[in-house]
Amino acid sequence: MLFIDRVKISVSAGKGGSGCVSFRREKYVPNGGPDGGDGGKGGDIVFVADRSANSLLDFRYKKVFKAEPGENGAGRNCSGKSADDLIIKVPVGTIIREVQSEKIMADMAIDNDSKIIAKGGRGGRGNQHFATPSRQAPKYAEQGRDAKSYDLTLELKLIADAGIIGFPNAGKSTLLSMVTNASPKIAGYHFTTLSPNLGVVRGKWGDFVLADIPGLIEGASQGAGLGFHFLRHIERTRVFVHVVDASGFEGDPVNFLKIINKELRAYDEKLLTRPQIICANKMDIPESSQNLPRIREYAEECGYTLFAISAATNAGLDDLMNALAASIKNSPASLVFEPDYTEEENIADAPFDIDKVDDELYVLKGKGIERMLGYTNLNTEKGLAFFQRYLREKGINDALVRAGAKEGDTVIVSGLEFEYVP
Repeated sequence: MLFIDRVKISVSAGKGGSGCVSFRREKYVPNGGPDGGDGGKGGDIVFVADRSANSLLDFRYKKVFKAEPGENGAGRNCSGKSADDLIIKVPVGTIIREVQSEKIMADMAIDNDSKIIAKGGRGGRGNQHFATPSRQAPKYAEQGRDAKSYDLTLELKLIADAGIIGFPNAGKSTLLSMVTNASPKIAGYHFTTLSPNLGVVRGKWGDFVLADIPGLIEGASQGAGLGFHFLRHIERTRVFVHVVDASGFEGDPVNFLKIINKELRAYDEKLLTRPQIICANKMDIPESSQNLPRIREYAEECGYTLFAISAATNAGLDDLMNALAASIKNSPASLVFEPDYTEEENIADAPFDIDKVDDELYVLKGKGIERMLGYTNLNTEKGLAFFQRYLREKGINDALVRAGAKEGDTVIVSGLEFEYVP
């Protein structure tokens, strides 16, 4: 299966349904009042982390996701149906980033975790909400609110209990195939894996996830080879299993160990604080025994545990896996690196809309205005003066003038009726 770990998509939540303008018209009810129902809420865009997925391949073919809008309201006080949320499943470890600002909107690091990325628009209120003692037949209803839309980057950072690192052809894939249920491609010639492989260890060594992280060479942290592309997956592993070809046929094994750790430090210094187990592999080759003392000396200098193994013959694997299981058990249970960014809206400065119903009636709506009304006691002289000052300072009075409002006209805010005074 093709491994995809970075894609760009577009998401749009559903628009809210509009409120209805309707009046009760029934036999024997000559003076029926307004009975326009409210519009339904638009569907949210919800991302859910799914451990059964391990690639973003599905998003290569579908890149645009739109939630359904809410239904419009109807007469007889019938509210429109709210739309269902659009659920988008992504692999555990997916980071959701807004393209323009590059802010992280969610880090889906826990299985079954969910996050609302774009909220659906609120449904508009029907004309039943705008009836007042002086205006008993309002011919106005709110339109449904527009919904949020985003261009997103999905970036997958695999989450594994342990990650196998090392130079190409060191035997990482062979080790993974011997201790897990994974079946990575293995070649008998100089060959490098082109995508991360995940395997699950079960049985006598315990239960944990092991990942083969490919593509690490000198200069990987600067983008050489495939290393920069896959270094992000190393961040989510709790323990490193550093495999090196002890035979020396491909080059000096100690130098290879130093190069890989140098690349980890260049990418993120914190990576070298993780537990690291060095595996001197290919001990079935006679030349490996000659290099083992130097490898052991390097491991002791760095404070790493060393195991001499042969992944091809299973020699030393029991001791290695028992030590790895113990190290995982003593390591932090969760590695969540990215704080979620929540788009904060300054309610006091939120935008507002003015709807001109007729030459003498205007409807003013907006989150800031509605919130301010909730805070203000309009029955007191001080509270009324405070609200009027808010309208002036936020430019709302000037906007009413531009819309054509004149002294004595009626302005409706959240169902409350005011006489406009410039």
